[in-house]
Amino acid sequence: MGWLISDVQWEQYERDGYLKLGKQLSDDELARLQQRIDDIMLGRAPVDYARMLMQLDSATGKYNDAGLQSKGFKGATLNYRKIQDLEYDPLFLAYTQRPLFREICRRVYGVDTPIASYRAMFMNKPARRGTWLPWHQDRWSDLDRDPLITLWTALDPATIANGCVQVIVGSHRLGVVNPQHPSAFLTEEQARELASAEKIVNLELGAGECVLLHNWLLHASDVNHTDIPRRAYSVCYMDANTRSMNNGQYALVFGKGALEPADVSASSL
Repeated sequence: MGWLISDVQWEQYERDGYLKLGKQLSDDELARLQQRIDDIMLGRAPVDYARMLMQLDSATGKYNDAGLQSKGFKGATLNYRKIQDLEYDPLFLAYTQRPLFREICRRVYGVDTPIASYRAMFMNKPARRGTWLPWHQDRWSDLDRDPLITLWTALDPATIANGCVQVIVGSHRLGVVNPQHPSAFLTEEQARELASAEKIVNLELGAGECVLLHNWLLHASDVNHTDIPRRAYSVCYMDANTRSMNNGQYALVFGKGALEPADVSASSL
C-alpha cells in the first residue's frame, strides 16, 4: 500500500505525539466552512438546533465560567466556545472524510477497522475573549477503549497571541496520567511537574492548516488577546466497535454504511 504520509513522518508522529500536515483546505473551501459555522452561530443556517450541542464562551476567560454544554441554540452570537455534531453537516462531513484522514485512521486502528466520529466539533476563541483550557489529555471514562487521534484544522490563523494549542512534546508516551479524573485534567501539582514553561511548544498554524494529535498528548490553550477569532474544526476519530456505558451513538465516517455527504442534508442535524 502506498501511503500519503511517509514512514519518516509517521515515526515523528509516534515520537512527538503530533504531526503538522500542512494546508488541507483551499481558500475557497476555507471560506465556505468559515461562512457555514458563522451562519450556524448566528441562527441563519437551516439546521435542527435542538439536536446540536452548543456551548457559549466564558466572559471571564475561566474554564468553569463557560456556558452549559447542552443541546439547543443559545442565541445569535459569534461568542460560542463549542459546537458539536458537525459530522451531520454535508460541508464538514466531506472534509472529515478526506483520503488523508482515512489513511491516518487505517494506520492507527487497522486497515479494515470501521471508523466512527466520537465528536466532530467547532472550537472557538472569539476576538478578545476565549476560555483558558487547562492542561489535560483527551480521554473519556464512559468508553470501553480510548479513541486515540484527533485531527485539528485551523479556520483562522492560530497564533500564540490568539490562543493556539500548546503541547508537551512526547507526553503521550507517559500513558494515562490521571485516570481518576473523569475528564483527564491534570492536578495543579501534575501541571507544574509535567507542563512547566520550558517544556511548552506552541502549535501555530495558518488558516486551513491541519495537525494530527495523539489524544494522550498533554495540551492546553490560552485566551485570545487579538482582534481576530481563533476558529477551528476538531474531529476525534475512533474504532467504531467502541462501546459507551452511556449508550452513546456515534456516526460511522469510514467503512461500510458510512455517512455520505450527498445523503446528509442541512436539515438532518
